[in-house]
Amino acid sequence: MSVTDGGLELSVVVPVFDESENVRGLVEEIAAALQGRAYEMVFVDDASRDDTRAQLSALKQTHPELRVLSHEKNAGQSRSVRSGVQAARAPVVATLDGDGQNDPADIPALFAQLTRPDAHERLAMVGGRRAKRQDSAWKRAGSRFGNGVRKWLLKDRADDTGCGLKTFRREAFLLLPYFDHMHRFLPALMLREGYEIEFCDVNHRPRAHGSSKYTNFGRLKASLADLRGVMWLNSRARLPGEVREF
Repeated sequence: MSVTDGGLELSVVVPVFDESENVRGLVEEIAAALQGRAYEMVFVDDASRDDTRAQLSALKQTHPELRVLSHEKNAGQSRSVRSGVQAARAPVVATLDGDGQNDPADIPALFAQLTRPDAHERLAMVGGRRAKRQDSAWKRAGSRFGNGVRKWLLKDRADDTGCGLKTFRREAFLLLPYFDHMHRFLPALMLREGYEIEFCDVNHRPRAHGSSKYTNFGRLKASLADLRGVMWLNSRARLPGEVREF
């Protein structure tokens, strides 16, 4: 029996780190957005220092669709997403950030776009595109610069890879090479494997509680090294075309 057996159509994976004030509202919003669907929530606590895990454990009493994974050591957002996708039981995964800025009400639209009957047979991901970002002007400027450089060098067609709200095929994600911060390069990595990608405008909200775990300079430093790595990966890609068994 495969991990995706069980009749679920969607797994919602949410990486969280020190988000104790946000997780309750986020769980309730996801439940409201997906009411009546066959889904599960997989929250991945990345070794939070506050009571995030305790909050999530308590929520399992009223939300049986909620599963909670916990890292022994802090490993970052990309590893948290990967842990959640590996544990997911549905063939389609939606991800969103744990800070509450992504709107769970947008998940059904992304899921419908990915799974529509007339979609390209190789469509593997629909990424959210924040139409009106609710961040500081400094943070928006840094993102515009980073997105522009990445899009120019990788030709990934993505205007906003920093949006945590995405839907994708689980099996496609698990074929991608893993590295820290890979979640910011999913469009390029999907294209590298020969998949098709699309985008959809989504809502974006101000952070209600807590503070961002990233800074412009910290993100830029990591992104430059990662960008060189993805460019190298792309240069070494060789696709076999259709694979058939005789």
